Amino acid sequence: MDTRVVTIKDVAQYVGVSVSTVSRVLNHSSYVSPETERLVLKAIDELHFAPSQIARGFVNKKTSTIGLIIPDVSNPFFSDVARGVEDCAIVDGFATILCNSDWRSEREVMYLDLLRGRWVEGVIVVGSRSSAVELARTIRNVPYVLVERLMVGSGATVWTDNRRGGALATSHLYDIGCRTFAYISGPPDSPSATERRKGFLDVMLRESVTSYEIFEGDYRFQSGMDIGQRIFAGSQIPDGIFAANDLMAIGVMQAAAHAGIRIPEDLAVVGYDNISPADYTSPSLTTIDQPGYEMGRAAFSILLKHLREPDTTLDEQIEFQPRLVIRNSTRRPARPKQEGAAVAASG
Repeated sequence: MDTRVVTIKDVAQYVGVSVSTVSRVLNHSSYVSPETERLVLKAIDELHFAPSQIARGFVNKKTSTIGLIIPDVSNPFFSDVARGVEDCAIVDGFATILCNSDWRSEREVMYLDLLRGRWVEGVIVVGSRSSAVELARTIRNVPYVLVERLMVGSGATVWTDNRRGGALATSHLYDIGCRTFAYISGPPDSPSATERRKGFLDVMLRESVTSYEIFEGDYRFQSGMDIGQRIFAGSQIPDGIFAANDLMAIGVMQAAAHAGIRIPEDLAVVGYDNISPADYTSPSLTTIDQPGYEMGRAAFSILLKHLREPDTTLDEQIEFQPRLVIRNSTRRPARPKQEGAAVAASG
């Protein structure tokens, strides 16, 4: 069986025309007689020639391809973002190259360099931990949009008000009577984790709560479970835990079940992201909703505007507002604040 790849040169030789003539037919770049065009298209069909999108990009500087880098392909929130990007891209005739950075800056930089070499027209980077200088140096002349990362001053970004989201989660725990807290943060170099931690601390300060601990997680299920086991092995177990994403919150709930701790009777738990599994845990997980699918769509729309009008500055910023979704992991009668104050004082 002949497995040789048919090239544009083969098509030209088959028809008896120049390579540039075949290229003009493929790219509609200038006039070719109807008869020549018919012969070229007939040869393409008979030879089963598949023109390389990248090769055509060398001619017209357009590959109709974008790059998408997400930090964890197994996290349903990032899958939602990716689906939002890809659904919009397909409608507008763009293919998407998906890359998984695994939360590692060096892998993110590697993929950025790779995508630039593949002549992508633009890049969407989700949850980036790279500095603004490093991003600009690596991507260079390729337009890019950041998701879940707020760039100070300029740059195209789509993000959720994570500080407000962190405060919403913590205020809910306080309002249902929790007075001793644990917060499981994401990685320290994650911008979203930093903002959610600020929201948690805002409520601790506002309500004069001093009985709390902060643990550093990594946004993965196992991290939440490991930290939960450490917490439940201690002498003082909090009555409210806020985890900076749902996967860690579900890990905490699993650890609580193994330790014989009842949720929500003994412990109330709140997560962040509102991923689909949060509705199916036992009990179902109270969480902060951030619309990953819509954020992905918004990121592509910003990028597309710039690709259609390259002379415009790529600095649009879209902010989504977080929303508290109450489920069974926190559904318990709220205690009067006076009683809560007494409990805190006696503890």
